[in-house]
Amino acid sequence: MFSAIYIEEEVRDSVRVQEILRRFPAVPRISCNRYGEVFNRSAQNFRLQKKAPALILAKKYGNLVLPSPEGYGFKEGSSYYFSHMLNCLYDCRYCFLQGMFRSANYVLFVNYEDFASQIEELIEKQDASSIYYSGYDCDSLAMEPVSKFSKFFLPFFEKYPESTLEIRTKSMQIRCLNERAAIPNCIVAMSFTSHESSKKHEHKVASNLKRIQALQKLQGSGWKVALRFEPIIFEDGLLENYRALFFEIFSSLDVSQIHSVSIGEFRMPVSFHKNIARIYPDEELFAREILISDGVASLKDTDADVIQQLETLLFEHIHPEQYYRCA
Repeated sequence: MFSAIYIEEEVRDSVRVQEILRRFPAVPRISCNRYGEVFNRSAQNFRLQKKAPALILAKKYGNLVLPSPEGYGFKEGSSYYFSHMLNCLYDCRYCFLQGMFRSANYVLFVNYEDFASQIEELIEKQDASSIYYSGYDCDSLAMEPVSKFSKFFLPFFEKYPESTLEIRTKSMQIRCLNERAAIPNCIVAMSFTSHESSKKHEHKVASNLKRIQALQKLQGSGWKVALRFEPIIFEDGLLENYRALFFEIFSSLDVSQIHSVSIGEFRMPVSFHKNIARIYPDEELFAREILISDGVASLKDTDADVIQQLETLLFEHIHPEQYYRCA
């Protein structure tokens, strides 16, 4: 699974690190002082590294829980995000992480207790009804057998029922959820693009059908689920493609029990877009004409009219109160 495992000296003896190392006894181990020595070094080849990434076990310092970007989530008011990992097991060609990081290696921050402490402080001193998004810089569940992310954080959030955890994912690693009782203040948000877009851009990701089946199982176990249709990338027959996807999903799930549904356009900071275009100069997606506004790049061929038509299709299946547009 990993070409090597780098271990910060400070966390080498932690129980969580030792459990991970026992899981991969044959993988080479390399010591380092700080993860940035490996992750941030210059002259790395993201595209080549993605074929055989390493795992870096590290401790995260500073502000571990940050205010969510404006328009990111489904709720007005206080919302935050936290990242226990950097980078993703999947290889979605549209992913902004490719332009954000120099390295394709995975960084797993193992000091979960420090994350929990900062979340606890926010809950108790500022806003008990706030929401916390995971999966911003990674997929929350894709490495669950290694990270044990949900095993730690679900019992933690269970103690604070007025606060909400959203787990953003495309992963089939849902056993960790179905093997325990569902908690009402956790939302499992599954991301989708059209079948055509998924086949073209979402490498190493389970099919839409398997993701729908995972949501069925989660609903059957009492978990709140949500749907994130993003990024919307223009393609021939886009509206019909999404009409078919919407029908397939909403005829398979209990719509009344879907927490929320969102649509989001393809967009990322211009600098990220330039970096990815350099990594994949032969990629059609990054040869398309873009629009730039306030330093953010979006595709010129995905406009507000298309998004409005997709919303109209959505409202054939869901109540408008279940919907929000991701900014």
